[in-house]
Amino acid sequence: MSQQDPKDPKDPREAATEAPRGLRGLSAERAARVPELLEAMRFVGTGLELHSTLDRICETAAELARCRYAAIGVVDEEGTGLADFVTHGVPDEVARAIGRRPDGHRGLLGALIHDPAPLRLADLTADPRFAGFPPCHPPIRTFLGVPIRVRGEVFGNLYLAEKENGGEFGDDDLHLVRVLAAEAGIAIGNARLYEAARQRERWIDGSVAVTTALLSGGDADEALSVVAEQARHLAASAAGIVLLPAAEGGLEIVAVSADDLGVPLGVIIGPESPVAAKLLAGEAVFVDDSATDPRATTGLADLFGPSMLLPLQSGGRVLGALATPRARGARPFTRAERTLATQFASQAALALMMAEAQRDRERLAVYEDRDRIARDLHDLVIQRLFATGMTLENAQRSSAVPEVRTGVGRAVDELDVTIQEIRTAIFALQQEPAEAPSGLRTRVLREINMAAVPLGFKPAHRFVGPVDSLVGELTGKNLIAALREALSNAFRHAGASAIDVVVDATATLPDGRDAVRLSVADDGGGIPEGGRRSGLRNLARRAESLGGASWFGPGIGADGGGTKVVWEAPI
Repeated sequence: MSQQDPKDPKDPREAATEAPRGLRGLSAERAARVPELLEAMRFVGTGLELHSTLDRICETAAELARCRYAAIGVVDEEGTGLADFVTHGVPDEVARAIGRRPDGHRGLLGALIHDPAPLRLADLTADPRFAGFPPCHPPIRTFLGVPIRVRGEVFGNLYLAEKENGGEFGDDDLHLVRVLAAEAGIAIGNARLYEAARQRERWIDGSVAVTTALLSGGDADEALSVVAEQARHLAASAAGIVLLPAAEGGLEIVAVSADDLGVPLGVIIGPESPVAAKLLAGEAVFVDDSATDPRATTGLADLFGPSMLLPLQSGGRVLGALATPRARGARPFTRAERTLATQFASQAALALMMAEAQRDRERLAVYEDRDRIARDLHDLVIQRLFATGMTLENAQRSSAVPEVRTGVGRAVDELDVTIQEIRTAIFALQQEPAEAPSGLRTRVLREINMAAVPLGFKPAHRFVGPVDSLVGELTGKNLIAALREALSNAFRHAGASAIDVVVDATATLPDGRDAVRLSVADDGGGIPEGGRRSGLRNLARRAESLGGASWFGPGIGADGGGTKVVWEAPI
């Protein structure tokens, strides 16, 4: 026996008022279930978290209709399939054995999507629309399906199966479940509003965090890492990736936040890629499945499923792009998530431009200060030293004591050397930074001084060996990046009150090669069990790419408290 009601009310409140009128003709046994229905309606309306609300509806519907299985299929935004499928009564091991959940594109589930009306079947396998069960699916015969409407629109369908004692779903079951579905629609509507508000709040908080980090005056690479990490967290994606225009065209991956996915820095999406062309033109790209999308031009696409690729654009200028791919098989991004992510990308781009302008102003202030110092050294200090030298020369000529003449002569020579050194310093002050590359020691001190601002104290430091002359440029560049990462971790996660930095250019690797060893030790809270290790993995990858290694151990706190990070590479 099957029954399909062609007059399903569009408004949940209409269903909630019409269905109780049908309860008047119920048998005494069924009428006794009305208090149970009211209790079920009350229970369904508790709580605001969407997924737990769906779980409660399934559980309550199964108890009310006296059946073994219940499920809710959430219709996707296009109205052609299922975006989510919540079940009750199916053991976890059976669900795992079944594997992928139904997509609603065919069979009875698909029929209910295209024709959302109540459906009762005495034997669903006999219905011509039945498309079979997947392997390991439990046997099902009796079936009852009722649409759930939220504010007049179909949210999904409530499915019930396997009436207890082998019976069939009756008219009373249909009436009770329709009333419950109407109440469920109201509860789901409230939960969706709450979820949407929370989601917007999270994205706003994330935008504030990115803006704060970018305008704090930190390193540009660290700022891009903050954007990638926040985007990944907010989008619930497997990775957050920032790309900037490459010198040879296209886009280059410059910052990654991901766990054990092997997304390397420096990968370039060439200018021939249609995705790169759209992003550089300021257009967003949304991909349902990266692994099968024909526009993918790199092997990285095989790692991911649904993806959002958004231009970092502000004031008509495209600074780069932001990618937030999810794992293969994950749910696609909703329309609301796409909108929020696009707004986040615009805010991040604006913050990047403001941070760039702020750094330009700071550099200009430094240049102006350097010019002032250079003028003061030239106009005041050198002139006074020169006048002092002439006075000493006059004293030298007028003295008859040989020892005095010799001593004054040495002092005049020292003044000449000092004047030459000051002139060299003036020349360096008047050069652009790119014209006067700093030694490794200077760059290390610069990083320590920069870290002192957010830390609230200046880390102690020590150099062993001729650091500037022994350490090559490539190793030195990576050592500075490792130092920046270690100091950032100590600031953001450790809560340290003391940090000790040592750069040892006399170290040796286990194979006997000469090496430079960087150690950054703190007295903070240490690395928690189960905590994220992405920063430490970045350090290890950077060292291993040069033939070195990185590890961590006890810090400098009491009883070995805190963390000591060691990074070494061949010089």
